[in-house]
Amino acid sequence: MTVDLLPWLPWLAALVVLGLWMLGAHNRVTALRAAVLAAWVAVDSAFALRGQALATLLASVAQPLVDESAAVDAVAAAQGQLLAAQEAVRRRPLARDSVTDLSKADAVLAAVLVRLLALVDQQPALRSDAAVRQALGRLKDAPAQLAFARQVYNQAGSAYNLATQQFPTRLLGSMLGFAKVGRL
Repeated sequence: MTVDLLPWLPWLAALVVLGLWMLGAHNRVTALRAAVLAAWVAVDSAFALRGQALATLLASVAQPLVDESAAVDAVAAAQGQLLAAQEAVRRRPLARDSVTDLSKADAVLAAVLVRLLALVDQQPALRSDAAVRQALGRLKDAPAQLAFARQVYNQAGSAYNLATQQFPTRLLGSMLGFAKVGRL
């Protein structure tokens, strides 16, 4: 008994093409996901540098600004929330909710940091302190570094989101766990 493969040949060719397309789509989205993860490392590093400068500043101004301890405590609490949100994103850098929480925590920190920086600016003795000057210099450089790192992360996330939402890759999304990435 011989089997005639000729009628099955178009179906086999279609199956091979479909399998190769699925492999290519998976590899493309995986490469885009890796770009998002690499961009997150830069964002995490920028947050860490700002956090170190902020810790130095808080330690240096806590005693001289004892009358304004509410401002110092508010910045410390906001930094704690940011660190918790940052840790959540480290565990799952592609989770949209974690990234959104990090962005909100960063906005809170920025809002309370303005008051502390104004208080430090009003104190000539603090501004002349070397540790405070160095911390303030690093804090002034941090927004530019963070903005650039965020831009790279958001661009990588947008490319990933676009790739996962395009037809026919969208069909693979639910099977392979391609979820949308949040914006910073």
